[in-house]
Amino acid sequence: MVRNEREGLDEIEGERTGLENSMKLIMSIVNSDEAGRLVDALTQAGFRATTISTTGGFLRQGNATIFVGTDDDKVPQVLEMIREHCHTRTQYVNPLPPVMEPGEMYIPTPVDIQVGGATVFVLDVAQFERF
Repeated sequence: MVRNEREGLDEIEGERTGLENSMKLIMSIVNSDEAGRLVDALTQAGFRATTISTTGGFLRQGNATIFVGTDDDKVPQVLEMIREHCHTRTQYVNPLPPVMEPGEMYIPTPVDIQVGGATVFVLDVAQFERF
């Protein structure tokens, strides 16, 4: 067994067997409008991030799911960056009209809902390799 101090891994004949430091995968679902600024900030801070376009929620609007892999001790820094760049705000929408009979009249009333912010999951990483 050979200790690879730079990457914190044990190697046996070229295979990586485990992590010395605990790694985490941070998966955050954010509004598409905020994703670009967040990824830019993460990159400037030295983190690598992968973004996937997703859709969901009450409004069926576009979201972005951002994946960041990092050491356990850097998780609070990433969470603080997410908190700084993803804010909840109020948006007014008109609800869809109900199914009605001919001749009935429906006057929609705008409804205010909260959009934005972030939903974040922090997951343990069993194995990490970079090629």
